[in-house]
Amino acid sequence: MSRYVLTVDLRDDPAAIAAYRDYHQRVWPEVLDSLRSAGVQRMEILIRGRRLVMILELNNGLDIGRVFATHAASNARVQEWERLMQSLQEPSADAPPGEWWSVMEPLFKLS
Repeated sequence: MSRYVLTVDLRDDPAAIAAYRDYHQRVWPEVLDSLRSAGVQRMEILIRGRRLVMILELNNGLDIGRVFATHAASNARVQEWERLMQSLQEPSADAPPGEWWSVMEPLFKLS
């Protein structure tokens, strides 16, 4: 299994933050099915203020870019969800140009 940690910010707007929290209490079934079909084993999103952190575990050998591309192209309902979520988000200030959810670099691990 491959593990990734990604980050993105929510817009600096209390209504956007509240909406994002609300949507994630009832994620659309089509989105969940699509993520699983694309190869996501586990996904967890954590929030602190406006900062989101996603912990993602993929089936062995899968490329994160390909997994998200497969998910995004899976059906119109997923595309609607992704557009809606992006309308509530913005890339972190230190994100590379063109990158939305930024993959965080591993720094330390206690084994």
